[in-house]
Parts: sequence; structure tokens; C-alpha cells
Amino acid sequence: MTTPGPYRAGVDLRLLTLDDHAARVRLGAEAFGSLPASTPTPEPPTALPEGREVWGAFEGERLVACVGAHSYRSWWHGREVATCGLASVSVTAEHRGSGLLRPLVDAALGAAAARGVVVSTLFPTASGIYRSFGYELVASLDTVEIGLDELARVRPPVSTRTRRATADDVPAVRAVHDRWAAAQNGPLTRTGPLFATTDTELVDQVSGISLAVDDTDRVVGYAVWDRGTGYDPGTAVLEVHDLVATTLDGYRALWRLVGSFSSVVGRVRLTTSGADVARLALPSSTWKIVERHPYMLRVDDPAGALTAAGLTLPGGGRGTEVVLAVTGDRLGRADGCYRLELGPEPAVCERVSARHDVPTFTMQGLALAFSGAQTCANLRLVDHLTGPDTHDRLLDAVLGGRPLHIRDYF
Repeated sequence: MTTPGPYRAGVDLRLLTLDDHAARVRLGAEAFGSLPASTPTPEPPTALPEGREVWGAFEGERLVACVGAHSYRSWWHGREVATCGLASVSVTAEHRGSGLLRPLVDAALGAAAARGVVVSTLFPTASGIYRSFGYELVASLDTVEIGLDELARVRPPVSTRTRRATADDVPAVRAVHDRWAAAQNGPLTRTGPLFATTDTELVDQVSGISLAVDDTDRVVGYAVWDRGTGYDPGTAVLEVHDLVATTLDGYRALWRLVGSFSSVVGRVRLTTSGADVARLALPSSTWKIVERHPYMLRVDDPAGALTAAGLTLPGGGRGTEVVLAVTGDRLGRADGCYRLELGPEPAVCERVSARHDVPTFTMQGLALAFSGAQTCANLRLVDHLTGPDTHDRLLDAVLGGRPLHIRDYF
């Protein structure tokens, strides 16, 4: 598929093929740095990965920019929502600032929309660039350090023990993640071709997966960890990639297991996000953020996203019609007027003809409201929401209340 590029003479867009692999690797090294010389060179792929497209801009035969688009599903308001994750955004030094990203992002999101995608996300290196395309910061994926002295003071569990997971336990691990993720806004579902790791592979690719098991032998939590190298408490680090539980006792059991490495590691690093409920099992709230990856959201299809979220009125109140508008989409996809029918059943939203004097969101404001990251009152303070405030409290009630969490980097 090739699309002429009116933004710069002689530049065309198309989906990358296997023949473009070497060029894409070179461009990626220019954008993100080369791998260490000691790193083995991976074999070229023999097939395009399912669930991932890469759009490229070519000047003649030369690849000068590309954008990757991953097909995901993520949790919003208790529902799985079709999601496009943009990644591997790269532009050669000579072409930066020449307007190549806009048509590439437009092409990637257009193809995603044809697959039913209604929201898109990304980890930005420069958030201002992506704000111009309607994205806004809503969360971050963090790496934190936790002192071993802190873990030594965690209260012992009452009726939960720990044991090592086998491949047979992986379905239970996935079920714990799903139960946790469904109660948040933002986590990926870890389903689909880009998460097609077998149960055995999932267990074998890390040092260990430890389970928290209650007195009925039900899995109520898990920790995925890598031991790292060395046993000098001054330098050795235990990496905990995921620590999730569905009971407070489960968190206590897992924290104490992690703390049991205190004689051979000096630091514990945990991948986490937001106000992690795992902290409620710690004796204090002290941990140190050592790395942060901001996360941005764009509501590509307002009607589709608000319908997919399955919003309902708190307490099952009577049906209410909310008409709102969206403006400022440089990609020309989301601008318009929408009617949201709220009631005791999952809401339906549809595009309607333009109306005057309705609450109007910018693209950034809609992302912040949909994610629950900001209230309508705060959005009005910064001009991301204008017009009548009649339904502000109602929108806050149906869109807010769920913590934002991101647990997978792409």
C-alpha cells in the first residue's frame, strides 16, 4: 500500500515488508542508539509479526521515518477496549521537523480504525510532539526502589503461604492479573498475538514466579522476578517485574518473600504505576522512583470509545442525555458533536449533527476525562473544556473513580 506524500515532494508512505527489515533496524539504531557490540545479532525475521504494522516514509528507496502500530486491548471502565499502541517512532536527523510524522500517524490510526480500534496510546520521548496529534499524558510506568529494611517490617500473612509457580499455574496467574486489571483504567489485557507466550515459556523466561496461595489453595497473588547477578548486598539487585494480589494477605506474603533476599541483594526494584495498592501492605509509603516512562492516550473515536466503555449511571439512575462536542483534532477524525445516552444499562454514544452551546472538549481534555485522570472542573481551569457545566458532575461520576495503572512497556 503506497500513499503519495503531499507534505514533502518525493516522499511516499507504505507499509514495511520483510525486505525493509535492515533499513528499519538502521533507522531504529539512529533514533534509539545501537545495541552493545557484545549483543548477538538477531536473525532476520522470516514472517511479519501478527498484530503489528510498521508504516514507513520513503525518499526514493531510502527509509527516512517510520511508526509502528501494535494491536492491543486495554481495560477502561471495567471493559476491554480495542487499542492501538504506537511505538518505534523514528525519523532520520535530516528529516526531523519536516512534517513526516503527521501523515505516518494518520496512516497508522486510519488502518487501526478499520480494525475497530477506538483509542490509541504511546510512551513519548517528547510529549509536545504528540499533544499536537491529540494525545495527552494520563499515567506513567515506573521503576521504584524499595529498601530491604522496609520489607523486613511487613506484617506476616495470616492465612496465605507462598510457593513456586509451574506452567500448570499460569492460567491462575493470568486470572489474578485479569481480576486486578479490570478494576483499573489503562492496563493492557495481555491477550492477542503480541502476548502469545506459552505457559511454559512464561515460567522459563524469568528466574521465578512466586505465588501467594490462601488456605483453600486458591492463587490470590503472584510476583514475577529475576535474581540478577552477584550476591554482594552492596551491589546486587532483585528485579520484580510484576507484583499483584487480590487480597491484603496476599500482598503481605509476597512482600515478605521478596524481602527474604536481604542477605544477598541490597536493593529491590519493582515495575509499578500510580498509587499501587501493594503499598498498603508496607509499613510506610517510602519508595524511590528511579525510572519513569510517561504514557499518553488519544481517544480516536469518541462515540466508539464511550460506547465500548459501557458507562452506567451510579446507583442505576434514570436515563440522561448528555450532548458534548470535541474540537481541535489535527487529524480530522474526532471533531464533531456526540450524544451520550446514560442510564442503568451500558451507555451508547453516537455522532449527531452540530449543536450550539454544548460542553466542548479539546482532544487532550477528552483523553484526560475519559481516562479519569482529571475532573471537568480542572479541565475548565486550563481551557480543555468549555461551554455549559450542567453535566460536569455527572461526567465526573461516570468517568472517574478508577485508578490509572500501566504495567507493560511497548
